[in-house]
Amino acid sequence: QLQASGGGLVQAGGSLRLSCAASGLTFSRYRMGWFRLAPGKEREFVATISWRGFSTYYADSVKGRCTISRDNAKNTVYLQMNSLKPEDTAVYYCAATTASSDLNGADSRRYDYWGQGTQVTVSS
Repeated sequence: QLQASGGGLVQAGGSLRLSCAASGLTFSRYRMGWFRLAPGKEREFVATISWRGFSTYYADSVKGRCTISRDNAKNTVYLQMNSLKPEDTAVYYCAATTASSDLNGADSRRYDYWGQGTQVTVSS
C-alpha cells in the first residue's frame, strides 16, 4: 500500500513537500513516481525516481521547481515542490512500478500500485 500525505493550500510562490509511505512491498525494488490529476484534465506525469535514487526524470512543467527523492530505509518517497503556481493545483498520487527506465517511469500504465492521493491547492 502507498499512503500519500503533505498536500494542502498554499499561495503561489510557496512550497510543499509531499510524502508517500510504502508498506507491504519491497520498496527498494520499485521505481517510484508522482502523478497528478486536475479537474477536467487527464492524469499527468510529474516525476519519477529509480530504485536506488540514482536517476530522476521530470515533466517539463515542473522541471527546476520540483525534486523527487527517496529514503529506502524509511520506505518513503518525497516530492519537494517550490515556486508553486495555480496550475499546479491537483490531486497528487504516488505510484510504484518495476519499470526500469526513466521513460517507462513516465508512463502511468507501467505502474502496479497507486496511493490514494493528496490534494494540493495553489491560490493566486
